Amino acid sequence: MFETFLRLCRSTVRKGSAFALASGNNFGEAMPRLFVLAMILSASGAALAQQPSPSPSPAVLNVPPIAPNYRAEKTPLPELERVGVNMDQQQPLALREALKLALENNKDIEVARENVKIAEFDLLGARGVYDPRLSSQSYYERVKTPVSSFLSGGENGAVTQSDYTGTFRFEGLAPTGGGNYRMDFSSIRLTSNNQFAALNPQYPSALTFNFTQPLLRGFHTDNARRQIRILKKNLTLTDVQFRQRAIDTITNVQRAYWDLVFALRNLQVQRDAVHDARVQLDHNRRLVGEGQLAPIDIVAADAQVTSFEQALFSALEEVSRSENNLKGLIAPDAKAAIWTAAIVPTDSVDLTPPPISLPDAMKLAFDNRPELQQSNLAREINQIDQSYYRDQTKPEIDLTGSYGVVGLAGTTSSGINPFSASSVEVRNRVNQLSVLNGLQPLPDIPSQALAPFLIGGYGQSLDNLLLNRFNNFRVGVSISLPLRNRTAQAQLGRSLVEGRRLTTQREQLEQTIQVDVRNALQVVRSAEARLRAAAANRSASEQQYESEKRKLDAGQSTVFLVLDRQTALTTARGNELRAQTDLNKAIADLQRATGNALTVNSIVVGVH
Repeated sequence: MFETFLRLCRSTVRKGSAFALASGNNFGEAMPRLFVLAMILSASGAALAQQPSPSPSPAVLNVPPIAPNYRAEKTPLPELERVGVNMDQQQPLALREALKLALENNKDIEVARENVKIAEFDLLGARGVYDPRLSSQSYYERVKTPVSSFLSGGENGAVTQSDYTGTFRFEGLAPTGGGNYRMDFSSIRLTSNNQFAALNPQYPSALTFNFTQPLLRGFHTDNARRQIRILKKNLTLTDVQFRQRAIDTITNVQRAYWDLVFALRNLQVQRDAVHDARVQLDHNRRLVGEGQLAPIDIVAADAQVTSFEQALFSALEEVSRSENNLKGLIAPDAKAAIWTAAIVPTDSVDLTPPPISLPDAMKLAFDNRPELQQSNLAREINQIDQSYYRDQTKPEIDLTGSYGVVGLAGTTSSGINPFSASSVEVRNRVNQLSVLNGLQPLPDIPSQALAPFLIGGYGQSLDNLLLNRFNNFRVGVSISLPLRNRTAQAQLGRSLVEGRRLTTQREQLEQTIQVDVRNALQVVRSAEARLRAAAANRSASEQQYESEKRKLDAGQSTVFLVLDRQTALTTARGNELRAQTDLNKAIADLQRATGNALTVNSIVVGVH
């Protein structure tokens, strides 16, 4: 490096001296300057010589070449067929028919429809809490009890009783007021070896009514009514979600339909471009044969043909992809016949966007967007929770009441009355002693006889019960006062915070919808403007291409300009098609943004 600088300095001095002599300048004046320059360069070289040498450059990666000897064979191009599609089996399809098929067969719609049915069954199950319950119990029982009293009336030191018992209970919850009711009925056939039993066998029966009515906690709401109200909201929520899924499906089908329209028409544009390029190639060959063009112009036209052929098969691939996407939205399953058919859209593009202003679009969105309806339902469910948890913080005060009737009947037994027949001798002896001692004898004991309505069988017992001869009732108040009840307070506080969170989310959702509507409306207007510009560009490109061909025939243009105009025309035609379908997809997105996709397309969705 240093030697290089010295050589440069010597060369500079020589050139400077020669320049000075040639120009007539004083060499003595130029020499000091050159000397200073040489000294500076020498010092720089010395400084560079003192610096460490740079590290060697990294090794170059040895990347293998990709098919270096590949040459395309001169074979005919494959047919323009789509994989798995019978081109002879064409199925015309209108947009409305595609929407109908999608709503009937789309798996997302089917799942959403099943979710609604599940919510209906959940609500039906929650209402089952008010279904009355009937329970019964029947059994035979034998009890042998030891006795330790002379008045027990047992034999051989024991009293043996056997009975056939049947019980029935009817109970449930009141749908309003939070009360609960219970009715108990029991019927027994009792036999005993008790010597003092007046009725044997006997048929006791009983019927009891009980009712408990909350006066404070649980009067306006309870967990059962809370669950039913929430499930009603959930049913509405799943229905709204179903509508949301239907709107999304409609939008997706519309976009897929117009994508297929564009792909098919773009395929035709590319086929026309290949045809025009081949015509131009033949034309160039004639001009070369006539000596008006150089042979290299045939190569340029041939390259144009192959370039358009590549674009043609790329367009075919786009057709297959768009068609499969649409089939996936409308086909019922993987074995449907539509998979092998070639779909032919029959609807024309709509070139006139809906005349709607931003305020009207915003009003439609706030009235129809399912997301806002879902937000409203979430807020209503939260209010149900707040009401329930606020009720749980109250004391529990219940009014209780019961009323019961009993019946009894039986067959008169031959048992001994210890207070009458068994004490006759004792009574006579007491009276004798009373006379000897000047006392009044004991009064006569009235005869002990059972009431006539107690004599009979099981039917008589039921008569006594139904005639309400023996009854009882009770009325009271039950009070339960929790000292702190922190659980209910925490649940109430959580529901209040949840309500504030839902309010914040609602405000955020409204802003998101406003952005969505504004963007959708802007896209529609921009798409309309792009369509007008694309149509004008296509018309101008057609005129320029035809003009350039005439110039070439007249010898006033070149093949390059003709091919360039041809490429520009093909691009302009594709852009016009894209602008047309983009406008229709923008209209579909605007319908989704305003939430009126179902109304505009006259679609009524149902669960069943």
